[in-house]
Amino acid sequence: MSAKGDCGVLYVVATPIGNLEDITLRALRILKEANIIAAENVERTRGLCRHYGIETRVVRFNQHNWRKRAPQLLHALSSGEVVALVSDAGTPGVSDPGGMLVSQALEMGLKVVPIPGPSAVAAALSVSGLPSGGFVFLGFLPSKRGARKRELERWAKEPLPLVIFEAPHRLSQTLQDMAEVMATRSLVVLREMTKLYEEIKRGTPEDLLRELGDKGIKGEVTIVVGGLKEAPAPEMGPELTGEMHRLLVSEGKGVKEVAELVSRQKGLPYRQVYKLCLEVKRAGEKG
Repeated sequence: MSAKGDCGVLYVVATPIGNLEDITLRALRILKEANIIAAENVERTRGLCRHYGIETRVVRFNQHNWRKRAPQLLHALSSGEVVALVSDAGTPGVSDPGGMLVSQALEMGLKVVPIPGPSAVAAALSVSGLPSGGFVFLGFLPSKRGARKRELERWAKEPLPLVIFEAPHRLSQTLQDMAEVMATRSLVVLREMTKLYEEIKRGTPEDLLRELGDKGIKGEVTIVVGGLKEAPAPEMGPELTGEMHRLLVSEGKGVKEVAELVSRQKGLPYRQVYKLCLEVKRAGEKG
């Protein structure tokens, strides 16, 4: 890899989330050949470099100094130098300031290349045992309880799993909020993933509060919240069918309008009522 040229390259390098063996050969090569490693946690990154005999210069790039450091790194890239961006752990740009540097580099027309590898999100989902054809990543929830509960309420009816990062000292508070907002949901709490004291706990918010709530735990926490299971479809009784037929066919109201009305009056899930309305309308048109 050439240290100089018309334009440098910003490599976004995934590093271990715990176990130092969880790093790709390509990532090690890039870290060795780069001119600069921009690290969220300098001490941790230097430890990784010492372990693998990497002597590249490491500079701090985190939420405290990114405004000052970003112009320096962008100047280095514009001068033809190669910069390897790493986070505290895992893949940069996920709940860390790395995304800001990537955006600015792209705006300047600089080349940005991903070096994939460990991700706490993917690792947590892979062992959660929860359906994950898709998921919603929320990152860290707000630290203040009111804002945190509002965020949980916003996603309380989401059918996809939620992935959340949490600090150990806030885990008990977050579980309490979940017990109030989404009491029946299945949770998987993962602590110290890939490390010596890795723990994976499963249960409802109340279950996990009883088990973990009073413990003084250490290490970053990842929580996977099971998606809200869709309620059984309401029975198509003659009374409900007749009311829908009257509104849709006799009065000529729209499917959306009728679905909203019936859902509100009967206390039934809107999406399921909407499907029933479509069936009633089609049957009425054929009849």
